[in-house]
Amino acid sequence: MPVIWCAISGHGYGHAAQTVPVLNELGRRIPSLTVVLGTTVPDSFFKSRLTIPWKRMSLDQGGGCVQQGPLSINIPATWSAYQKFHDNWEERVTREMVVMRSCTPDLILSNISYLALEAGSKARIPSIALASLTWDEVLELYVERENLEHRATINRIRESYQFASHVIRMLPSLGMDVFGEVTDVGPIGQPPLAPSVTLREKIQWKPQVPVVLVALGGVPVDALPVEAMQTMTNYQFLVDSPVSEGSGHICSLAEIPARFDEIFAVADCVITKPGYATIIEAVVYQKPVVYVRRFDFADEDGLVKYLHRYGRGYEMGRKDFVAGDWQLALDGVSQLPHPAVDVPISGVEQAADILAGYLGAS
Repeated sequence: MPVIWCAISGHGYGHAAQTVPVLNELGRRIPSLTVVLGTTVPDSFFKSRLTIPWKRMSLDQGGGCVQQGPLSINIPATWSAYQKFHDNWEERVTREMVVMRSCTPDLILSNISYLALEAGSKARIPSIALASLTWDEVLELYVERENLEHRATINRIRESYQFASHVIRMLPSLGMDVFGEVTDVGPIGQPPLAPSVTLREKIQWKPQVPVVLVALGGVPVDALPVEAMQTMTNYQFLVDSPVSEGSGHICSLAEIPARFDEIFAVADCVITKPGYATIIEAVVYQKPVVYVRRFDFADEDGLVKYLHRYGRGYEMGRKDFVAGDWQLALDGVSQLPHPAVDVPISGVEQAADILAGYLGAS
């Protein structure tokens, strides 16, 4: 019975969302496959998504950034978190190896934990990276000139990434130049669902009024401009935060008895930040996207270009988002034409082909 040790960075849900479709496809091909998830992403994310036998060990895989809400990064706190994570590095790698070996995995899959790649390689287990970015590339934007600690942190990450046996790089991606053997595959996201008419009837409490999903990648929103949203009666809003009674046409996702992917499928429009999973899936559904840029995250430019080439996207300024001045963007994105080019073929099967080869399957 083959076992995969799967290390997933816990910065939001995006890395988990990239990994789950590939694991599910592998499980379809190898019915006896099981996976051990080493991640701080909670069980609740995987329960409705991961279809193969799994268990989770709550392990910090490092990486990511310290957020100040969904649109801002606390840069000093981010550097401090990395430096703390790298304290007693060799001991941390040894502990990871011990835990890995206790599960007797046949393969290490990392998205995109450099700790797991180094530990897996030193444990003599094939260690594969599945990713659209690396954390050293993300940190490069925040390096203070002449700061030796910053440079040492990035070098530590790069040294560990170089332990990877193979890298599966999904479109769109950063260059990921730290790696040696790289195989490019198409974009990876959840397979599209047929929108549920019944679910749409449940959440669309005003017939013929568009449903707007406000989803910011699993990072909590401190405060939404509820008063301004209440004035936009030509739209209905689904939000990933609590909503007080009497909020009119604003509903919390927690009140809807359905999975997030089912809700995503029936929404007419999405308001989001440019995160990998949301952009890829919105393009697959050809769902219009209003996005709010962060300007300080490494893969944002590539995702915005991908959205405008293959989907329908409209940028809303951060001030307008915070103030609730959403009407212009929502009206504008709804008028955009569908793109004239075909959406790239999914990379899920390509990625599964590579991993199945390491497991002796096809």
